[in-house]
Amino acid sequence: MFSSSLVVAAFLGGFLLDSSYAALNVSVPSSPPASSKPLVSTLLSFSIEQDRWPDWAGTNAPNPFTRNALSNFAKLTGTPPKIRVGANSEDHTVWSPIVTINSDSFPPPNTVTPYPEATSIVVGDGYYQLSRFMLPGTQMTWGLNLGLDNVTNAVNMAKSIIKAFKNSAVKQSGVTLSMLELGNEADLYSDNGLRPSGFSVSEYVSDWESIAGPVATAVGLSKTGVSFQGAAFANQGFTPTEIFNLGILSSAPGKDITTISQHHYSAAFCNGGDFPLVSFMSKANVRGNLTIFEADIAATQQRGLRYVLGETGSIACHGAPGVSNTAGAALWVVDYTLQAATLGITETFFHEGIGFKYNFFQPISLNRSIVDGSPLNPLQPPQVQPSYYAGILLTTFIGSSGNAQVVELSVPDDNVSGYAVFEGGKLVRAVFVNLHAWLQSSTGTRPSVHLSFSGALSQGGKKTSVRRLVIGHADDTKGLTFAGQSFETSDASPSGKVTTETLDLTKGLDLNSTQAVLITF
Repeated sequence: MFSSSLVVAAFLGGFLLDSSYAALNVSVPSSPPASSKPLVSTLLSFSIEQDRWPDWAGTNAPNPFTRNALSNFAKLTGTPPKIRVGANSEDHTVWSPIVTINSDSFPPPNTVTPYPEATSIVVGDGYYQLSRFMLPGTQMTWGLNLGLDNVTNAVNMAKSIIKAFKNSAVKQSGVTLSMLELGNEADLYSDNGLRPSGFSVSEYVSDWESIAGPVATAVGLSKTGVSFQGAAFANQGFTPTEIFNLGILSSAPGKDITTISQHHYSAAFCNGGDFPLVSFMSKANVRGNLTIFEADIAATQQRGLRYVLGETGSIACHGAPGVSNTAGAALWVVDYTLQAATLGITETFFHEGIGFKYNFFQPISLNRSIVDGSPLNPLQPPQVQPSYYAGILLTTFIGSSGNAQVVELSVPDDNVSGYAVFEGGKLVRAVFVNLHAWLQSSTGTRPSVHLSFSGALSQGGKKTSVRRLVIGHADDTKGLTFAGQSFETSDASPSGKVTTETLDLTKGLDLNSTQAVLITF
């Protein structure tokens, strides 16, 4: 039960002002309903491909672009995004006492994969010590190699990681180690050759326990304040529920699991293909891709564990051109991330690599096109990509209270989403996302919807303001602004003055196709 509500009063279907203008009827509660979920400051977090970690962090000094880009988010929430380093190259990494930082071997690039992951990564103690270049307050998760099925290597990696976070420079940086993750997407091991065909979930549990046990013992895990992040499965090849039923949490190392991670992408570009942006920008697509995890979320939380999407993004295998690197994907990120939060997913770790199409930003100069691998001359400097603007909107929406709640709003339009956030029991912000695609090829008048407001929150002189995520076309790859500011600068610093609109709740709000608004009450 909840009290008075703000009503977005209008009429869908029965009343259209004209062919390009529709009105909606949406109710926004002024206090959090029972279905609301916690909204943590680190909801937007990042997973980084392990092979190119030094490029992201910096080697002799912090990478200034990475630092500035992440600082923009941290300033809005008061907390830096969490960082997980691992992914595919997690299971191709070997520790060596004679390597200072890292030595990688890469396959040749091609048009589908312009920036392939390394097939071999050899690292030394200095590699993990680069963690000191993350923002102060950053909590990190580091991946260990399970794919090699070698206890000695996993133990050596873990010892080096723990040693790094005892290093004085790392300790002074304020960056902390939160978790270790043993193995990446083990449910795909039969496909990628890391285990024989038919490798089962029960065999996985046995393998994990046989290596996690010695790791935990060797580093005294329970005494360090560090825990294990469990599962890290690709979609639902293996599931958390299955490994719970197989007793993984009752094993000695399993008792150190505090968080369960699953991975998710909405499609895969591993062998190329054509992915229409219009079909990707879909409320039904987003919800259908996330609700499949509801049973595992519930099973995880029933056991007192946190549930995260420890690696996620639009389309697997580094993203698809014309989708993952577009402005339409930025709107998808907003809807996807907030939908995940309403399902009880604590954090979403969006995967990043060097030259990946779905990156929020590219932290170093690139010599090949991320679209087709063609040479770039001059080099493309470090820069943000469209999804970065989603990050700015999301972290503004989350806020810095550290004690917010979120709920999805029922919007009677197949491709317009809404969410509200509450602090101290009061409605403070709302987001509306219009996923209807306005493309470079679109003609005629750009469609919009109208939200007209009335109700308790429009009374008593309450002030409201609107910040818009303005996009030219869904298939644009640049030129976005949020609240009048561009982040397409040489150092990811915002350019331009913050521009907000004062909202008269009695007159309502127009929202163009392929646009989002953040309303502050």
